[in-house]
Amino acid sequence: MLHHVEIYCNDLSRMRFFWEWFLQRLGYKIYQQWGQGFSMIYEKTYIVFVEVEEKHQSKKYHRCGPGLNHLAFRVDSRAKVDEMMTQLKERNIKILYEDEYPFACGENYYALYFEDPMRMKVELVADC
Repeated sequence: MLHHVEIYCNDLSRMRFFWEWFLQRLGYKIYQQWGQGFSMIYEKTYIVFVEVEEKHQSKKYHRCGPGLNHLAFRVDSRAKVDEMMTQLKERNIKILYEDEYPFACGENYYALYFEDPMRMKVELVADC
């Protein structure tokens, strides 16, 4: 059972603007807040976002390098994946593999892939 995930970022306000909006649509709620971060919880699992210290601000994240590649979230229908695709496009969020949507990983895997403000890949998968 996953307990929590902690993500460090260079721009907390940009990350919060995106992640709070996205996670609330999946049923997450604000859990904790403090000057350098916040967390959101769903049932007993939470995600923490922390702004890195100034001395580390120059370090850039890249999902193809060592470290976290992406986070994947499950929803209960293909309609919810499609709805999120529309909402993300309205917000000018970069969609990944758009030309293969929604079957970028094969005909039996209905998913949407996109980038967060740090360019980390996020996946939304429908239970089929």
